[in-house]
Amino acid sequence: MIKENKSKFDFEETERRLTISIEKHNWKLTHTHNFQETMFKFGKTVRPIKVFEICNPEHAYKILQQNDERVVVALMPCRVAIYEKENGITYISRLNAGEMSKSFGGIIEEMMTQSGFENEQILKEIISE
Repeated sequence: MIKENKSKFDFEETERRLTISIEKHNWKLTHTHNFQETMFKFGKTVRPIKVFEICNPEHAYKILQQNDERVVVALMPCRVAIYEKENGITYISRLNAGEMSKSFGGIIEEMMTQSGFENEQILKEIISE
């Protein structure tokens, strides 16, 4: 249910390129969570890790305008995580939306599958296969 790939770049460059790619693909960056900063506030030290909440308002609207389909709002917006492991390599992880969507069917499956495809396009030039 989760995909993970190595980034072709270090943490800062991965973050920069992701931000540019989100905009280039007409998605919106709604919020960035800096887990390294948050954990530091609690007296904990962790390697760099950020989670980017990204949204395609048109896809989201097709789900959110419905009643029963709103159940998946806990999965929205799409999230992309960038983190560094002990080996110094930066990784990117995200939900395998296409796989997960199969259990829902209907408009949820359609929009999650489309969103998953578009997220992979956003990441295409950043991740290593």
